[in-house]
Amino acid sequence: MTTTSETDHDLAAASWVKLGFYATSILFNVCLIAQVLTVGVAYFTDPAWWTIHVWLVRGYGGLSLILLMGSLIAPFSDRVRSLTASLPVLLGLQFCSIHLKTPLHLEVLHPLIGFTLFYVSSSLVHRVSRDVFNKSDAVTKS
Repeated sequence: MTTTSETDHDLAAASWVKLGFYATSILFNVCLIAQVLTVGVAYFTDPAWWTIHVWLVRGYGGLSLILLMGSLIAPFSDRVRSLTASLPVLLGLQFCSIHLKTPLHLEVLHPLIGFTLFYVSSSLVHRVSRDVFNKSDAVTKS
């Protein structure tokens, strides 16, 4: 039998996980913004910034897997889960588009995949913010 205090504890734990997930999704999004800015600086001003561009994705790429695990642990909607699951897939496509040399010239898709990644990441941040901060929605779901 579940008591009220156990239920309150479960809700509080879920909200902390959701808040941590939200913060991580914001960090991921900020890293994407930094990566776009560094590629711009590398292309238009100083090619030395390309190294920072590359190291950024190596640094924050793991966050997509942390977000994926978090989306499976916390009580999120299917939409949040699908957005989160697409992040590592898109990062994998980014890696393939720039590293696989084929006669099809897949590297031309690299910027398009990058913009899609940014769109998905921004959508995730907005969707999760609604989940975390919309109290009236939480009451109707209970």
